[in-house]
Amino acid sequence: MSTVQISASDVNKLRQQTGAGMMDCKKALTETNGDFEAAIDFLRKKGAKVAASRQDRESNEGVVIARTSADGKRGVVIELNCETDFVAKNAEFVAFANAIANEAVEQNPANLEELNKLGIDVENSRTTIGEATIDKTGKIGEKISVSKYEVIEGEKVIAYIHGNFRLAVLVGLSKNVAGADEAGKDVAMQIAAMNPVAIDKDGVDATTIERELEIAKDQIRAEGKPEEMVEKISLGKLNKFYKDSTLLNQEFVKDPSKNVSQFLDTVDKGLTVTAFKRVALGA
Repeated sequence: MSTVQISASDVNKLRQQTGAGMMDCKKALTETNGDFEAAIDFLRKKGAKVAASRQDRESNEGVVIARTSADGKRGVVIELNCETDFVAKNAEFVAFANAIANEAVEQNPANLEELNKLGIDVENSRTTIGEATIDKTGKIGEKISVSKYEVIEGEKVIAYIHGNFRLAVLVGLSKNVAGADEAGKDVAMQIAAMNPVAIDKDGVDATTIERELEIAKDQIRAEGKPEEMVEKISLGKLNKFYKDSTLLNQEFVKDPSKNVSQFLDTVDKGLTVTAFKRVALGA
């Protein structure tokens, strides 16, 4: 047993050097009587230092998980990344991502930083999500990290996962009515396929509108149209952009005779989308 007093600053210093968890660093320093070099070797033998040595690696593979709360009024999406498709398809890796999503639903962190501070049960012990990803990096030998965390709230929130965990969608509906689950899934599939930029034209940011108008005007001028017609025609093209790129105005994929807004109206008068999030792996 070590007789050397291990200070919090020593533990933090070792953590900064290695990327290992606080408890692992404290244990390493305790086991090696405060000898930093020996402590680093101790961690390397456990694989913990792998996290630090792989921080510059690309981790564009992984899984995207969507989950809703028990009352259906809140939903979260998390993206857990790794380096290879082989690891992304591993059942243990997917289970870890699901566990993170479950904690996010239960504890409702405000942002990604707070998410990484949440507690999580891993292999019969309680640690933080941030520490757990470092530990997984050491064990798996690939850089593991949570790169995205999105949350929406509403009267009815539906979660949808598409393409073997490579894309996930959350949809918030204005009312929880009969047929809302099925309708919400249909709208989520629409979002997955069509990737709208906003719910409706009021949600399109000014920069996007300005860019679309400029593109339209350049196209019109290139066609040789007189300058006095440019403004009018460009506004028509902008309306076409709204129809193609905003969710409620898009043709409903399952029934092109209606737009999405009209489809929702057939489910329940006045039913609409209040929020959505679409997270694609690596995007």
